[in-house]
Amino acid sequence: MKGFITLILLVSTSISSFAVEQAEEIFKQLAPSLYQIRLIDKASGEKSSIGSGFQISSDGIIATNYHVISGFARHPNKYRIEYLDHQGNKDELILQSVDVINDLALVKRKTDVDMPFFKLAQQVPMKGQELFSLGNPHDLGMIVVPGTYNGLKKESFNDRIHFTGSVNSGMSGGPVVNVQSEVVGVNVATSGNQIGFLVPHDKLVTLFKAFNADKPTSIEQQISEQLSQNQEKLITTLLNSPWKNKRLENAIIPTIDVPFIRCWGDSNADKSDALFFAAVASCSLDENTYLSSNFFTGSIQMEFRYLQAKELSANKFYHLYEQQIQRAVPGNKASKEDVSEFQCHHDIVKPNNQTINSKSIFCTRAYKKFPQLFDVLYLSASIDKDKQALVSHFTIAGVEKSNALAFTRKFMESISWK
Repeated sequence: MKGFITLILLVSTSISSFAVEQAEEIFKQLAPSLYQIRLIDKASGEKSSIGSGFQISSDGIIATNYHVISGFARHPNKYRIEYLDHQGNKDELILQSVDVINDLALVKRKTDVDMPFFKLAQQVPMKGQELFSLGNPHDLGMIVVPGTYNGLKKESFNDRIHFTGSVNSGMSGGPVVNVQSEVVGVNVATSGNQIGFLVPHDKLVTLFKAFNADKPTSIEQQISEQLSQNQEKLITTLLNSPWKNKRLENAIIPTIDVPFIRCWGDSNADKSDALFFAAVASCSLDENTYLSSNFFTGSIQMEFRYLQAKELSANKFYHLYEQQIQRAVPGNKASKEDVSEFQCHHDIVKPNNQTINSKSIFCTRAYKKFPQLFDVLYLSASIDKDKQALVSHFTIAGVEKSNALAFTRKFMESISWK
């Protein structure tokens, strides 16, 4: 291989020499179809970010992660996309299609002849099957990382493969192949300690087929449609799943019986000098959709905070109670460029057949480029007991109005005193 390529095999002591030979052979075979993907700032002419990509058609279609080229997708006048191949050649790429939910993108290089490309697998790997991740970490050159397929991550709403291998940040968008050199996944994230996550290859197959059938006329419109479809799927799943009652001291709160909503708890029961007793339960969707470095959406968080005074007067307790209320904040990151200011509505509510009176605040902020979507923050604070209180709130990022109202109604009706 010429100049640019430095073949580095990251192999643990448990990997056999046969696996090393396999990795070397796979790399030699696939290197011509593997690229470094660069986002170039036009004004400075320098790299803004790098990732990996791989060719999936003879006419120059290259797959990568959406987050690798997201700067161009949102600001095409500021950036350009280019590739660097295994021989050090580079040229500009054209953005063709994206899937922001699964963090995928298709770009195209210029070519006058048919080129070698990666084949996409027809079957899902067997659990425990050896795989090989390819990419370009930290601009060090192309590498191959052996690892193991461990099935789909159980706590994900959108499918992710659990891969035991060192997927580094610069490898984002690179392919993961089986011993037949067929793509079974796409590098997307790492949790460290030999734990990586991959986008299943069937998501790439779906994106590629859709592109061949009907090329998008606008990337922004394509993103808008994908965000709307995903929030509809998510909220419908949550509303149609069992909402179970759970006791939080003297209050009844809901938990949603789905594997991708995970809950945690804490209290100050061990603090004998605390002015008031506090117990907290929080639940969240541990994933989101990346739109840019300053804009994430698709998240859901719920929190319930029970408070009970010990030696405090009712007035002092109410003052501390107000401080707890002020802690509620949006559950996602967004800039003024992306969202409007929050607009809030205040009211006193008592849901039908419930035993709790609350002051409620319902706040929304609109997405400027996706006007059908909103971030929602709802907070209710009980007002019917002198030295006991329940503060309940949720945030949803990127939801349509009807779904936000339906979720709020169910949330309100699921809270009561025991």
